[in-house]
Amino acid sequence: MAELRRWAAGVEYQGTRYSGWQWQPDAPSLQRALQEALGKVADHAIELTAAGRTDAGVHALGQVVHFDSPAPRSAYAWLAGANSLLPPELSLRWVQPAAGDFHARFSAVSRRYRYVVLNSRGRGALLADRAAWEARPLDAAAMNEAAQTLVGEHDFSAFRGADCQSRTPMRHLHRIRVCRFREFVVLDVQANAFLQHMVRNITGTLLAVGRGEQPVGWVGELLRGRERARAGVTAPPGGLYFVGPCYPEALGLPEPPEPWFPGALP
Repeated sequence: MAELRRWAAGVEYQGTRYSGWQWQPDAPSLQRALQEALGKVADHAIELTAAGRTDAGVHALGQVVHFDSPAPRSAYAWLAGANSLLPPELSLRWVQPAAGDFHARFSAVSRRYRYVVLNSRGRGALLADRAAWEARPLDAAAMNEAAQTLVGEHDFSAFRGADCQSRTPMRHLHRIRVCRFREFVVLDVQANAFLQHMVRNITGTLLAVGRGEQPVGWVGELLRGRERARAGVTAPPGGLYFVGPCYPEALGLPEPPEPWFPGALP
């Protein structure tokens, strides 16, 4: 039997009609769709491990996965073969060999997300399920100021989803920025890892500040109080994009892609 070889791949998807990344037996999942396509290329079952599990309706620009296979396929054969079998809203962007000890999740040193809000009196049609909509004027500068209190290592219980299975609420948020670009308000955030719904809960909280419903200092109070019930609502999934994980340069993997929409972080 041929020796197993480890492969890494970059994945892009529009998550609107999927139940999320993780494989589910009774609902359409992105993991299942990609595993089935790669399995046909390999002529055997493929099991994928991803850098992060995105929720239902959330999109990804640079999700990274790894898988093992003894099949004698080139990187291009995996890429072209799988893409010929995948639906248009899900695609591989790159495939390359990886070291045997590479792990899409545990080898990552940080992860980046972007949240896009259309801030206009009229809702957008072309951006339905691809950007959140807020009709009331938003103060992006106040949102950005409030967000800076979240930088550093903290207990993020106030922004943790009720069903989060993480053993600890501690996370190290490296940087966060909110900026306005014409009709859009864009939030960029990078951390070592994220709790369930953490970015959407932070966004919903900052939107309350942007609308003038809460003062800038409120976000810091919520962080210190650690009570999810006091924080803002969970922002809709359609505005959230998993930009991708960051890995040590020595691994030789592509950097997270430039997001499709201008934002606050390079």
